[in-house]
Amino acid sequence: MLSKLCKDYIINLQTENVFFDEPMKNHTSFRIGGPADVFIEPESPEKFCELISFLKKESVPFFVMGAGSNLLVGDKGIRGVVIKTGKGFDSLKKEDNIITAGSGVTLVKLANFAASNSLSGLEFAGGIPGLVGGAIYMNAGAYGGEMKDVVVSTTYLDENGDIKELKDAEHKFVYRGSAFTDGQKYILSTKIKLKDAPEDEIKAVMKDLNARRREKQPLKYPSAGSTFKRPEGYFAAKLIEDAGLKGTFVGGAAVSKKHSGFVINQTGEATASDVCALIDKIKETVFKQFNVELCCEVKMVGEF
Repeated sequence: MLSKLCKDYIINLQTENVFFDEPMKNHTSFRIGGPADVFIEPESPEKFCELISFLKKESVPFFVMGAGSNLLVGDKGIRGVVIKTGKGFDSLKKEDNIITAGSGVTLVKLANFAASNSLSGLEFAGGIPGLVGGAIYMNAGAYGGEMKDVVVSTTYLDENGDIKELKDAEHKFVYRGSAFTDGQKYILSTKIKLKDAPEDEIKAVMKDLNARRREKQPLKYPSAGSTFKRPEGYFAAKLIEDAGLKGTFVGGAAVSKKHSGFVINQTGEATASDVCALIDKIKETVFKQFNVELCCEVKMVGEF
């Protein structure tokens, strides 16, 4: 339960950015999730830092999210405060071959900004849903490119409320992980170093990659992207298909017939319980048939 002091503080924030009992299905690409007690989208990084400081001081539980493109929220929702880094974090600036991007910039916008400035290195990101902050958090990648290839520094709010910076190897990028994956560090902005290249060549590559995405991925259905990390020496989608699971349903959730690596909200009415049950079935079947353990890539939050 929120204290009266906390409620008063939240009510005094800009009302258009504060919602109570907000359905999280409205804020995730899966279109699944129960209500958050409070949902706040701070108007600036400064307001974000102030809010985090207050909530910590009052011992109020909170969860920080970006675009919700890699989240599965429980059917019972999220207790405490959900903070979304979005519109107030969407700054973009170019200086020579360095782009400084706020954590709330979409990867699509960032990739297009780079292309328009004849800067190459982000073509792979042009069709990835999500925001810059989440992409750094999980070292997002596709078609041979990853954020680790271009990020040179990141400004963040640490667990003590201090604004700090990581540089180069300090990010500790690994496959679908980084120094931010564990611990309470909240990304504010990042600097990305790119290479000069003709704009038309960059856009041609992006066009080709986006066409391949549309051809191979079930983009018309709500999902959280690839459901499982790539097992060493294998491909998750092939293991799932070879296990005979393509098209398998649990409630409103299904293994995509177009790409077995995606669990989708096939009916638009799938619950988090449906998705979890299907994920468990996939993992159990693949392990039984191939002795390979699949690891879920989707972050699960809230009460299930």
